[in-house]
Amino acid sequence: MAPPYETPPLPVAERYPPDVPAASQAGARAAAVGWRDYFSDPHLQQLIAQALENNRDLRIAILNVQEARALYGIQRADSWPTVGLGVDAERSRVPADLSFTGAPLVANQFQVGLGTNAWELDFWGRVRSLQDAALQGYLATDAGRRAATLLLVAQVADSYLTLRSLDERVLLAQRTIATREESLRIFTRRFEVGSTSKFDLTQMRTLLDQALALNVQLQRARAEQAHALTRLVGAPVDLAPSEGRLDEPGLEPTLRAGLPSDLLADRPDIAAAEHQLRAAGANIGAARAAFFPRITLTANLGTASAELDGLFASGSQAWSFAPSLTLPIFDAGRRRSTLELTEVRRDIAVADYEKTVQTAFREVSDALSAREWLARQVQIQQSTLATQSERARLANLRYRNGATAFLEVLDAQRDLLDVEQQLVQSRRALLSAGVSLYAALGGGSQELTPAPTPVIVRQAP
Repeated sequence: MAPPYETPPLPVAERYPPDVPAASQAGARAAAVGWRDYFSDPHLQQLIAQALENNRDLRIAILNVQEARALYGIQRADSWPTVGLGVDAERSRVPADLSFTGAPLVANQFQVGLGTNAWELDFWGRVRSLQDAALQGYLATDAGRRAATLLLVAQVADSYLTLRSLDERVLLAQRTIATREESLRIFTRRFEVGSTSKFDLTQMRTLLDQALALNVQLQRARAEQAHALTRLVGAPVDLAPSEGRLDEPGLEPTLRAGLPSDLLADRPDIAAAEHQLRAAGANIGAARAAFFPRITLTANLGTASAELDGLFASGSQAWSFAPSLTLPIFDAGRRRSTLELTEVRRDIAVADYEKTVQTAFREVSDALSAREWLARQVQIQQSTLATQSERARLANLRYRNGATAFLEVLDAQRDLLDVEQQLVQSRRALLSAGVSLYAALGGGSQELTPAPTPVIVRQAP
């Protein structure tokens, strides 16, 4: 009764947009690259491993899979009769005026038997369709668990990169503070001997205060980022400040963008949406089967006797067989409305599937564009930093020779600090684009073992 499943046509272009210059076909397929191979930083690997073990969101996703499996087991049990053992004992007295002998009658009845009650014979596939819907729901939940795993890996990596970038920005700010404190000491001494003005001394104090304020701001941001990363990991971790430069921490190998159709196999969230679509189709089959007669069977087989010691004697066998057929004649449109509901939910599942594919397409396109343009931005800012450093040196030299006011030095040093901070932020954004691309392409999905599919037992009609 369920409509045949057809994969909806791809709701995106066959190739990534032409304005995405980094859509190269060279490199490794992200789905085949495990996170340990892509992120080679030992500290980051340790954090990801701890997160996969302790993160509560991922733990909930795993428990949801177990819940869905149990629900499938409950639904699958409807394909088979429920057989129970019954033991009954009855003693009754019939008064004389109701007895056919005209005297009071006392009777005993003992019975032992096996029986099943209202077992549905699935001629029209209603039970089978509900079983298929439960199975697809279970598989969708497991695909969601794998998608949550990939998302967690990307979140931990991006959070770690942000923390490292803040460490480097703090070091730059502290280095600037040390330099300006020394400059303030020199200016204070020169002011005391009358070789510089109080105005220049005040400007030097302003430069120092700005660097101090930036350092406080960065320290607060780092603390908040460390708290967020600890929450992702789900356990206490050592997040001591790093003194190294934020270089590419082993985002290797280079990833191949491939074609949008590759995402159908590589992205677990798309697989989850497809399973939900299949489940919606199975529910339509169950709704259609409700228009046909429902045939159930009640049966018992055992032994009965008026005496306890005669229960298993020869000739005490007792049995009953009671098939039943029911077909609602009037239900005020309930079955028709139920069918319409399942069809609308199927249409919603189709739209959700297409939306998931479009979202994946955009995420890959955005990550490819970001990787290309951020790489160019970093190159430009590196050149800007070199130029700004030279400008600050020349401005300081001109001031010492009396060729310019200290205001020019003030502007040059302020701009130099801004450029240094911006360069670190751009390098972090470039690395984050690599993480986003890895996640958007379903990085490491082939390493994630799907939950075992339960054995599907079909009831013969």
